[in-house]
Amino acid sequence: MGKSQRTKGAAGEREVCHLIRDHLGIEAKRNLTQTREGGYDIACGPYRLEVKRRARIGQVYDWMDQAEASCDEKTRPAVIARADGKKWLAILPVEEFLRLIGNEL
Repeated sequence: MGKSQRTKGAAGEREVCHLIRDHLGIEAKRNLTQTREGGYDIACGPYRLEVKRRARIGQVYDWMDQAEASCDEKTRPAVIARADGKKWLAILPVEEFLRLIGNEL
């Protein structure tokens, strides 16, 4: 991975941290050891977020596998992705999505 790709990825992670803070009023912090040790990009409560900012998004199953690999029995995976010029999307396992909307209904 080149320097420009790492810079773009770090900027995407900071954007997501700001979104979480601005919309939920809680601090989310980047996992700065991810490059060296692997794992999630951002921890937010029980969620382990994998953040992807790419020209095109299409490898969502690979990204979800990556997010799931960083979880234990107490944490849940999610992928936050954005293609260039598009809005951020949250990608969750369907069971998690149903649990969340079930709380709203």
